[in-house]
Amino acid sequence: MAKTTGPGTRPTIRMVAELAGVSTATVSYVLSGRRGDTGPGVSDPTAEKVKAAARQLGYRPNQAARAIRMGKTDTVILSLTMLSDPWSQSVIKAVQRAAEPLGITPMILGDANWVKILDTHSADAVFVDGVKEEHRSEPRRLAARGTRLVVFDEQIEPEGFDVIRSIARPGCDLAMAHLLKGHRRIGCLTPSAAAPGGPRYVAYTSALAQAEVPFREEYVGCFDGSATDAYFAAARLLSLPERPTAIYATSDYVAVSAISAAQRLGLTVGEDIDIIGVGNSAVDERMAPSLTTVGPAGFFDSIARLLLDRAVGTPRVEEPGVLEFPWQLFVGESAPDRNPFTRLS
Repeated sequence: MAKTTGPGTRPTIRMVAELAGVSTATVSYVLSGRRGDTGPGVSDPTAEKVKAAARQLGYRPNQAARAIRMGKTDTVILSLTMLSDPWSQSVIKAVQRAAEPLGITPMILGDANWVKILDTHSADAVFVDGVKEEHRSEPRRLAARGTRLVVFDEQIEPEGFDVIRSIARPGCDLAMAHLLKGHRRIGCLTPSAAAPGGPRYVAYTSALAQAEVPFREEYVGCFDGSATDAYFAAARLLSLPERPTAIYATSDYVAVSAISAAQRLGLTVGEDIDIIGVGNSAVDERMAPSLTTVGPAGFFDSIARLLLDRAVGTPRVEEPGVLEFPWQLFVGESAPDRNPFTRLS
């Protein structure tokens, strides 16, 4: 008869096997989550006996030992620049959805020194949101030692790691063309660090120039990068004596802040003021009005699939390279299509 554990006794795989009346190999196979893969057949009743025995004994696999033995950690790392914005939240949610059925746990690094972390910690795959200039050689170094990297960057070249590119400028041009069909008084909300040379801001000034619409400095609302400061920058623009009739927000989270500011000031978004975002992030679907934005389609799920394919070593995945996503316009209620012959301004 199998023994149950007493106080202070850590249950072992052998004890689970004795209680279930099976071999230790069968216990290892069932509790590793590999059932369904190619390997020895284990019937459902046998698997349930093993799981019941493990529950009765309070057995938990030693993940650290398993990681050393199998060279797998069952974790992926997401290094994200700003955790609070819709873009990062969309990445996290997509990876969580894809990782859960595989038994893989995402670990989130916000504004972290990913280079230092990866020198001391391992993961089955790593996603990095942008690479600073001083770290441009690090992905190559880490890939050379076996780290599976997926890097989101518009300039870095793949050298043993995957690069995801989603170049914003063409999409930003689409956003401005959409607004210019119905407006001439168009404001811009941009982080101070991104003006005047950032591509999303340059798309704004270039579109005005090409449409022969005068640039008005007071229509540019700079903020410190936070959603809260974006809200106050939008409120300042919308409180001008001759306010803009449309706002081009350089990120979706900025557009959401602008919508909140407009509504607080009693303006009806999509009627009194049009607001467009950039990024096609998965903002709250319950938000009213729905957001008009530009961005790549299927972007976040594609990131998740690639990252998890790298983590589990899916054979069908091609060698590391560049994966590009073209941008398109998604028209919501916050900036509906306008008749170019009936401008609001």
